Amino acid sequence: MHLCLFEDPHVAGLRPLVETRAAYDLRLGGRTVWETTRDAFGPSGLVLHARPLVAEVTRQAHPSATVNTLPDGADVLFVNGRYVAADDESLHRLREAPDRAEARAFVKGDILVAAWVPDAAARLPDEILAPSALASDTFGDLPATTLDDATLLRRPWDLLDTLRPALAHDADALPDPQAQPPLSKRPRATVHESVIGVHDAQIHLGAGVTIKPGAILNAEDGPIVLGPDATVHEQAVVRGPCYFGPKTQVKIGANVAGAATGTWCKIAGEVHDTILQGFSNKSHPGFLGHSVLGRWCNLGADTNNSNLKNDYGTVSAYAPDAERFVDTGRQFAGLFMGDHSKCGINTMLNTGTVVGTNCNLFGGDFPPRYVPPFSWGGASGLTTYRLDKACEVAERVMGRRDTPFTDADRSLLTALFERTRAERADHHG
Repeated sequence: MHLCLFEDPHVAGLRPLVETRAAYDLRLGGRTVWETTRDAFGPSGLVLHARPLVAEVTRQAHPSATVNTLPDGADVLFVNGRYVAADDESLHRLREAPDRAEARAFVKGDILVAAWVPDAAARLPDEILAPSALASDTFGDLPATTLDDATLLRRPWDLLDTLRPALAHDADALPDPQAQPPLSKRPRATVHESVIGVHDAQIHLGAGVTIKPGAILNAEDGPIVLGPDATVHEQAVVRGPCYFGPKTQVKIGANVAGAATGTWCKIAGEVHDTILQGFSNKSHPGFLGHSVLGRWCNLGADTNNSNLKNDYGTVSAYAPDAERFVDTGRQFAGLFMGDHSKCGINTMLNTGTVVGTNCNLFGGDFPPRYVPPFSWGGASGLTTYRLDKACEVAERVMGRRDTPFTDADRSLLTALFERTRAERADHHG
């Protein structure tokens, strides 16, 4: 069986996080959506469907996968790239699908969750994975099964609902906690004798991990996982569940709980219930809570975000696809920032702030609660962040972490810059 993760018409609801990646490349916890789905189904091959904007960077990120092409003769389980493969009835029903000889669609309301199609290339039109969204009517002639309990990401803040369950689920695949030696005796890791571990059987250390004097790791509320070559510095306090990707640094005196990072992030100050997709810095004191940051972001010293309104009501946030503010349904919602965006020192960010890709914010007072891609400025006004300058900075920043800025990266940013001109004109005005 081949697994095909696809993007559907609702993917734009996940802006700004999907401005530079396919929906299934969003991080849930220790794993991304596609990694979680792959592990749930154990396919023999992987096919990815991606929008034109992100098709080339998707090929770049997944060199072993087939992108926008179905292999001949393969039985394919199509799964929505916004689907969260939790341990629920919907997952059990989808796992049973390959046992069927007949093709079948799986829906939630009018949304296509999945479709099982034996010998898909022969049965479906050649253009089935042409660069466009797949929807329920794509498989409209198939009998359908309803999956009412399926979880589908709709907005960036939905990742906050799935974060802690995902961190717990990811830890289930790790070695048996009962077989873990004491923290100070972990092989391949360097743990100072003064480190305090609480429920340290639930603390998982990758090769090359370093935990420095006076650090406290408390896993009584959930597992703590440190990827290869991660470092927890002196007197940092980490409360699980947490996942820190390879080479991530938890800085001196940090206070972190319920957080997940991708590769090579830096975390300092107070951070909780937050996801950093990877290669992003929150390296200084300040508060970041109930937030999701893309890759290559940098928050200046003493950047703070609000995650709770003074009246304790639900938070609204701007939805670029709907061109209006919507109710998140959440009492706690902070910052949602696209890739390559940055804040100067002492930046204040209001509750439910959405910042697009490649923005540069600075100055006193709160910037707008929605900042479109390629914006430069702050509360006193926004102007366009020049494309050539933005690409120059991106290349320099990525090079600092041994990552090339490729032609695919440049083409994506150029296309995004052009397609968001009108949006900038509306909001900068």
